[in-house]
Amino acid sequence: MQEWIEILLRSFSLLVLVLFSARVIGKKNMANVTPFTFMSYIAIAVISALISTKVIKNIAFGFIALGVWVLLPVAIDYLSIKSKLIHDIVIGKGTVLIKNGKIMEENLLRARITGEELLRDLRSKNVFNLADVEFALMESNGEINVFMKSDKKPLTAHDIGKKVAPRSESQTVILDGTPLNEPLTSLGLNQGWLKTQLDKMGVSIDNVFIGQVDSSGDLYVDLFDDSINIPQPKVKEMLYANLEKCHADFMKYALETKNEEAKNMYQKNEQKLKELKEKLEPYLLR
Repeated sequence: MQEWIEILLRSFSLLVLVLFSARVIGKKNMANVTPFTFMSYIAIAVISALISTKVIKNIAFGFIALGVWVLLPVAIDYLSIKSKLIHDIVIGKGTVLIKNGKIMEENLLRARITGEELLRDLRSKNVFNLADVEFALMESNGEINVFMKSDKKPLTAHDIGKKVAPRSESQTVILDGTPLNEPLTSLGLNQGWLKTQLDKMGVSIDNVFIGQVDSSGDLYVDLFDDSINIPQPKVKEMLYANLEKCHADFMKYALETKNEEAKNMYQKNEQKLKELKEKLEPYLLR
């Protein structure tokens, strides 16, 4: 067998093996892996390259080394789950960099980061004022997580006593002009409903790049032809507007009528509609 063919076959076989090895090690976000896991990936890649290019002459020895670097991280991950001591030794512990608004200079030195690097990492978290930080922790993967002071946190609906509607993940029901039956079924919909919605928009399904249905049942589409403007669904806004109109009408009728019985009826219904609007507002406008 010619040498280039052998190298080609080795490389292809090792590519498949490395892909399988990555699955064995587990799903990892490369931006958040620990130093040991990152080192394992590099070792696997280097050993695979050396085997495929025949730098390692004895292929059996190469596969033994590769097997060690694949199985050892898996074993260490398992032991880390079972033992906190092993977890702290291999993966490490978080380092407190700011506590009670004070920078821990000794911990900065231990983590080997400078004050400028700390400020840069805080800016990456949209924190530009050091005085706003209550607590900051460097995780074992080097990422810095920040806890803001109470009066500097973003305001939430809970803070102001407002209710908001719960939202679930939008489901993609059209992809590259093809309807997807499984997401439609999970939403209790079908292709007939989808066709009706597209007909209302005046859009052919062949021209739809992506179509999604949100938690409210509204269909959003993005077309291949970007020159076509499609009015996005505003069913909830229209419903709220109708409630507003009815509420205003009741108030108007109550002021205009001279019949006391009718006035009381209009005022009573106006109050009921006002309460209904307040209950539905988080679901229709947020």
